[in-house]
Amino acid sequence: MKIDDALLRKLEKLSSLKISDAKREGIISQLSEIVSFVEILNELDLESEEATFTTLAGGTPLREDIPRSVPQIIQTILEHAPMRDNGFFVVPKIIE
Repeated sequence: MKIDDALLRKLEKLSSLKISDAKREGIISQLSEIVSFVEILNELDLESEEATFTTLAGGTPLREDIPRSVPQIIQTILEHAPMRDNGFFVVPKIIE
């Protein structure tokens, strides 16, 4: 894929960015290097490889779900709140 000024203008529009004229050539050069690197990856023969989503055999281990009491830090924070009610901060109403 060739990165040219027309493609860069299209990318600018899609990303809502404005690239100054002084930086255009540098950006085109950098994007071309990135695309050429990715194209090298297309040369890899991955037909014999199976797609994986984790490096762990058997998937991600899950921990046991054990209920715990409310940490003391929450109570400490609420004690210092200017207004609180039933374990929550009370704030002024801003929407009618």
